[in-house]
Amino acid sequence: MKEKCGLFAAFSNSKTDVIPLVTIGLRGLQHRGQEAWGIATPTMNPFKQNGLVTDNLDQSALVLQQMKTNVAIGHVRYSTAGGTSLSNAQPFSINKKFCIAHNGTVCDLNSVNTKLTGKKPRRINDTSIVGKRLLTILKTNNFDWFKSITLLCDELVGAYCFVILTPNNEIYAFRDTRGFRPLCIGWHKKSKTYLVSSESCAFSMLGAELTRDVNPGEIIKISNKGLESHSFSRGERTAHCSFEYIYFAHPSSVIDQTSVYESRRKLGQMLAEMYDVNGDVVVPVPDSARPAALGFSEKSGIPMVEGLMKDRYAKRGSMRSFIQPKYKERLKINRWIMPVKSAVDGKDVIVIDDSIVRGISSRAIVKTLRNSGAKSVKILVTYPPIRHPCRAGIDFPTHEELIAYNTSGKNSDIETINKKVGKSVNADFVGYNTVENLSAGIGKKSSQLCMACHDGEYGVLNRNLSNENLE
Repeated sequence: MKEKCGLFAAFSNSKTDVIPLVTIGLRGLQHRGQEAWGIATPTMNPFKQNGLVTDNLDQSALVLQQMKTNVAIGHVRYSTAGGTSLSNAQPFSINKKFCIAHNGTVCDLNSVNTKLTGKKPRRINDTSIVGKRLLTILKTNNFDWFKSITLLCDELVGAYCFVILTPNNEIYAFRDTRGFRPLCIGWHKKSKTYLVSSESCAFSMLGAELTRDVNPGEIIKISNKGLESHSFSRGERTAHCSFEYIYFAHPSSVIDQTSVYESRRKLGQMLAEMYDVNGDVVVPVPDSARPAALGFSEKSGIPMVEGLMKDRYAKRGSMRSFIQPKYKERLKINRWIMPVKSAVDGKDVIVIDDSIVRGISSRAIVKTLRNSGAKSVKILVTYPPIRHPCRAGIDFPTHEELIAYNTSGKNSDIETINKKVGKSVNADFVGYNTVENLSAGIGKKSSQLCMACHDGEYGVLNRNLSNENLE
């Protein structure tokens, strides 16, 4: 089970009930996972529900009211493989010794499970297997958490962040040495509560402050003694997931000291400098491409209009098509992207999108705009061509489903890819971004980012792994 989810944890020094904070925090991370959610406390079994945090809220409230505690962890789930049953929802209780929740993907699960059981896993569930392996290490190290987590991370390959809740009312949180996935620390002044979250946007919903990021290769402990830190970094270069900045993260978040909103806006400006395309209006693909479309409009002087809208009142209108695990579900969601005919009729339309992965959404959008009277449809994309599967937890696991690979292969130049993908989605023009522009827009060196989905360099997942190990 490969997951890219959202984590939230809270510890109140003033003994304030943190369940409302964790619930709202998870709601703030809903864009990271929409299949299920859960909360764990030191004294009760984890409470889990399918769907959104706001689904069946009356029923959930009856249970949450009984979970009063000053310390808790929570999780929102998005699976890229495996079923969507409630049994896969997190946090997990590990033999009632501690609860654990995870964001990311552990690549070499067979190795971890062999050390645990001597057998390959029948059902791949990285969080559960890692939790059980950690318990074994803890038992042999007198439950020294810092030492045991460090030993565990020496065995793990992949992109991961974990939060753990112990029976002693302690929270441990740690991030892999490359820093693939975001994880940060916040402070809720009113309740004197430490917070841990996958993204800082959840702090904003609570009126809390972002204190800092959890550093790559860092373990933090939150207890009655306050916040303690331990580093297990081995000095590897960082490999922050570039896809977080252009698509997955919330625009209001700040990740590793970089504003997601400003990065997207700058990338739009850079696309306007890179491609001198004519058009009457700039149309963002809702919702993540809006800042980039604004930046493109500012630089090009072409007005931005809301030519595509999501039906927020349909049952799945606010869901994100990219992170739905089934093809039919993606199609259902794209049907709820509605054109604003008056904004595009008779116009040469420049569409700004964050990425083109499979091409399903792009074809649907081009068709929708043409049916609404658009004279031409050009698509500019803030992310470079995605030609390789992601091994770090994002939902494009095979070459065959990637449109850039299917139309152009692994090594074509960007002009060839632009032409072939444009023809495939029936657009008048498609223009991808470059790695150089992407890294400049994010404000980090390309050597600080993971670009494996573009260049196929999976070695960043672990210094001891070759591409063949991960293929």
